[in-house]
Amino acid sequence: MKKLTRIASFALAAFACGTVAAQATYPAKPITIVIGSSPGSTTDGLARAVGQQITKETGQAVVVDSRPGAFGGIAAQMVARAAPDGYTLFMTTNTTQAANPHLVKNLPYNPIKDFAPVGQLVQGYMLMVVNPAVKANNVQEFVALAKKEPGKLSFGSGSSSARVATELFQHMTATKLNYVPYKANPPAVLDLVGGQTDVMIVDLTTSLPQVKSGKLRALGLSSPKRSSLVPNIPTIAEQGLPGYEASYWNALYAPAGTPAPLVQRLNELMRKAMATEPVRRFVADNGMEVTPTSPEELARFQVAELERWGRIIKDAGIQPE
Repeated sequence: MKKLTRIASFALAAFACGTVAAQATYPAKPITIVIGSSPGSTTDGLARAVGQQITKETGQAVVVDSRPGAFGGIAAQMVARAAPDGYTLFMTTNTTQAANPHLVKNLPYNPIKDFAPVGQLVQGYMLMVVNPAVKANNVQEFVALAKKEPGKLSFGSGSSSARVATELFQHMTATKLNYVPYKANPPAVLDLVGGQTDVMIVDLTTSLPQVKSGKLRALGLSSPKRSSLVPNIPTIAEQGLPGYEASYWNALYAPAGTPAPLVQRLNELMRKAMATEPVRRFVADNGMEVTPTSPEELARFQVAELERWGRIIKDAGIQPE
């Protein structure tokens, strides 16, 4: 019996040494960051910016794998089933980790149990934009137009954040818009530019370039205060809708079961990347704030966000589908 105990102890020690050695040399091969949105989205740009800095730090390539669809659910399932070795990561938003559980009846992944939190990256707000053909130059005029012809105007959405932001707007203004779902926000914005839909409340990454080129008209920001990036655009709240606010966040996750020392190493690489000038410039240029956290802080934050998004979705009258 003592012999078996010694053998087991030696085996455990050897495994532990091997694990530590593997973590000490991590990464030893390219890393894949899976995203649930399409190229051109905020998450895509952030993943590429962070990935470039991790490559500079480690010498290993970082590949961004775009898997849009099911409001990020396809990407979430892929990472949940991946090996917990640190080489397949999930950069995502509150859409998959906090909102989807309240919007999808049979969610094919568990946002808590299937992932190991690495750290939060950024927080941002959104812009309410309309096709120039819509005869509204501000929020009040849009509300009046929507009430004049209920159900005639439509909005597109390729994320839960964009959808819930618009559903909440409808709830608070007693208006009715037709909902058009998309796999991701960039194609939804392109259809808005083309006149297939009328309005969106969406991240600045995909909307602001179209506003600057004159292809879309900005009506208001979803933030509690104006942005220094676009100081002339008023908030939605200050245009007769006090209390209106809609935000989103990006965070990094690994598959559940990823060893804690490896998660800490990933958090270290993430923090170093977020502190670099190129990443901070990308974040600022897209109206976001850098908010790096520890794995433990992200875990607590996500639990609170699950509850908060549940309340928002319930208050907006959205039924799970």
